[in-house]
Amino acid sequence: MIERELDIRTADGEMKTFIFHPEHDGPHPVVLYLMDAPSVRPALKDMASRLATAGYYVMLPYLFYRGGPFREFGMSDDDMHARRELMATVTPTNIVGDAQAMLDIAAADPAARDGAVGAVGFCMSGGLVLALAKAMPERVAAVASIHGAWMVRDTPDSPHLGLDAARAEVYLGWADNDPTAPAEQLDVVRAALDAAGVRYTFDFYTDAVHGYAPRGERYNRRASEQHWERVHSMLRRNVDQPG
Repeated sequence: MIERELDIRTADGEMKTFIFHPEHDGPHPVVLYLMDAPSVRPALKDMASRLATAGYYVMLPYLFYRGGPFREFGMSDDDMHARRELMATVTPTNIVGDAQAMLDIAAADPAARDGAVGAVGFCMSGGLVLALAKAMPERVAAVASIHGAWMVRDTPDSPHLGLDAARAEVYLGWADNDPTAPAEQLDVVRAALDAAGVRYTFDFYTDAVHGYAPRGERYNRRASEQHWERVHSMLRRNVDQPG
């Protein structure tokens, strides 16, 4: 397994990005792996590495770069406050430029394959992958929103709007009693997907909470392992084949 990091130049600065891919049998299809609010940390790197072992070129960017250089966060009040401020710097609009910058890097790497790509987002990035599916329909063929937050917003770039532009297959993993994504918003998102004719699957969990996928205090093994099954299945259908 190859693991490396680099600073990718975007229109807004330098975005540290962690890249994982197998040493052999490339080039590998690209998957953009978007961080949750707790940011890039060992648990999320382990998940990106696990996905890469299945034969993918996984790119895990530090999306808070607009607010300063890369840092790891703890659970102190100061860190929690800092994260809340930084989350406001990541939007469904500016994630598109970030994704294009990453794909430009991948295009120059012989270990990365051209063609269809996937995107997986957690928490605050759940809606961002839908934004990518809408903005880059010719490239983004599969997206997964895992306990996505703020999927329905009072802004023109809300993830649930304009889904008729998307061609990707979509997976939604949704936890009950999630204050960042109330259950009634699932109905709104599903109605928008249906109206747009988007292929999608969703799982609704009453026994798991927001943050169930990564290892940590909210981890739920059953829900997390099911998200792995769903993601692998969708990527096999949509991005594994060349062209």
